[in-house]
This record gives sequence, structure tokens and C-alpha cells, in this order.
Amino acid sequence: MSADLTVVLCSMNGRTRISETLDALEKQTVRDRMEVIVVDDGSTDGTGDLAAERGLTVVRHPVNRGLSAARNTGIGAAAAPLVAFLDDDCVPGPEWAEILLDAQEDGVIGVSGPVIPITGTGFLSRYVERNNRHLPLELNLTVSQSPAYRLFLYLRRQLAAPEPPRRRDIYCPTGGNMAFRRAALTAVGGFDERFRFGSEEEDMVRRMRRDHPGRLVFLPEAAVTHRFLPTWRGLLRRSVAYGMGNALQFRKWPSVNPTFFPWPLLVAALLAAGLWKAPLAAAGLLAPLVLYPRGLRDAVACRRPGPLADPYLQLMQEACEDYGFLRGAWRYRHLPRETREAT
Repeated sequence: MSADLTVVLCSMNGRTRISETLDALEKQTVRDRMEVIVVDDGSTDGTGDLAAERGLTVVRHPVNRGLSAARNTGIGAAAAPLVAFLDDDCVPGPEWAEILLDAQEDGVIGVSGPVIPITGTGFLSRYVERNNRHLPLELNLTVSQSPAYRLFLYLRRQLAAPEPPRRRDIYCPTGGNMAFRRAALTAVGGFDERFRFGSEEEDMVRRMRRDHPGRLVFLPEAAVTHRFLPTWRGLLRRSVAYGMGNALQFRKWPSVNPTFFPWPLLVAALLAAGLWKAPLAAAGLLAPLVLYPRGLRDAVACRRPGPLADPYLQLMQEACEDYGFLRGAWRYRHLPRETREAT
């Protein structure tokens, strides 16, 4: 019987992570309607061998080519009309695949679910769980590309309390838990392989909205857990990579404005001015608590001081994204632009 769903699992040196994900896929309620393809993206630790021992289809890259290229390889090998993508450290619940399949209806070309971080103990782990970066992009991003409107959305996110999850149309899913109709993926040429990590989903969705439009739906019940141990180095390196992905989008799409966070510059200016006027240095040290009020709100809610440090880490992440953007804007300065804009 032909498969209704292909799950593409891309991994590079993921031997110590991938087993739990593969176990969860074997326990899916519709396992008989699925095929699983593991794309080994240049691993040196035997990741592909581990998957092959389970009888799964394994496609190997002799060298690491990046996440977009690995996903494209999976699309090319897929046989089912619906293609789902999982990261190798994301673990779906037993009904995950069934929920994705049941959500297919006229006009829907893609679906996505929550990615819930499960990170262990300690401040950094709690910070990642309180400030989940793996969230879908909302439809309000399509209202305007103007810097003023984007600043308004940024400020609103800082001030608004998190909303309870609900099923809704979205602009772009998060890459660790998403599925698209294979026809839509092939119609837009899959993922742009110049995006090795960061912004590859948004770039692909821009082309999909232009060339193969349809609804993208967020399914709160189709959750996966993202099991990893965060490190300071890894967290900040990812922020730099996200900034470079934003820069690549800026260089590629004429309508995309620079994605640059203002608060690191403001705090840096206050601290620099504090060399001459001490009150300005104090203002710079306290400013993150005002600029990122969620940390204070979380500290009051949980009656613990830990979240008071969150604004300072968020400031560091945004500073790294700004650095990544500047670095990427220079690297991709000669990139040819799209001749047809996304709608």
C-alpha cells in the first residue's frame, strides 16, 4: 500500500539524539500509512547506519550540505502526497502523524504544530523554556513590510502576555515540526540551498505564497517535544545564524527591510554615555528590565528571581542577531534579487 505521509528526518552527527525520535515514529497510530526517510547530511558518527539497521530508507550526503539541501533530498525521495519535516531531536506524540493527515482539506497546503522545549534544569534551560524561539510566524506579518509596522509588532510582543494555543491560519511554520503537500513543495523548487540554517522556511513560504498559494494552518494538538541541553555558546551561535538568514532574505527579496533589533544599540549608547555621566550607566544597566518587561512579569508570577535575568540574555541574543545580520548583509551583498515579488 502506498504511503499517505512521508516523514523526512534530517540529521548531521545525530546518533545520540535520533533514536528517541525514531522510536516515537514507530509508535504512530497511522504507522502503516507512513514512510520515514532519514537524510544523513555528512555525518561521521554512523547516524545513517543506525537508521538503516531499523530498515528505514537512508539517503546520504558525502559531505555536509546544510539543512535546506538535506530537506530537498528528502523531498526528492518522498513518495507520499504529504511531506512532513522533523528535526532529529524532536519527539512527536503517538497521534502526531494522524493529526497532520486529518487536517488536510481543500485550500490547505501546509500544517505545523508546537515545538515544546524540554531542556533539563538550570537557569539556561528554564530561560529557553520560558522564551521558546520555535514559534510560527503570524499572518499579521503580511499586513505591511514597513519598518514602523514591524517595530509596532515587536513592541507588542514584548508587552503582550502569551496567548493560549489555538488552531489558526499562520504565515510561516517552524521548521522542526511542519508538513506540506509535496505538489506545493515541488512547484516552488523546494528550499533555497543558500539558506544553510535560519530563515529557510520563511523564504520558501514567500515563494509558495507567490507561486502556489494556499492556507497554512497551525495545529496546537500536533505537538513535538524538543529535547536538548542548551549551552551559552550554542544559544548565541544560533542567534548569529538567524541574523545571517535574515540578511540573506533582505538581499534576496526587494520588499524585505533590514531586520535589526534596536535595544542593543540603545543600551550600548547608554553604557557608553555613562563613562561621562554615571546616572546614564545606571540607566543602561536597568534598561533591559523595562525594554523586556516579560522577565519582570514572569518573576512576579513564579515568585522567583530567576526570570529577572531573562532580559539580559535576550539582549545578548538580539545583539548577536544584529551582528549576524551585518555579517550576512556584507557576505550576500552581490546576491541577485528576485524579479517577482511575493504577495
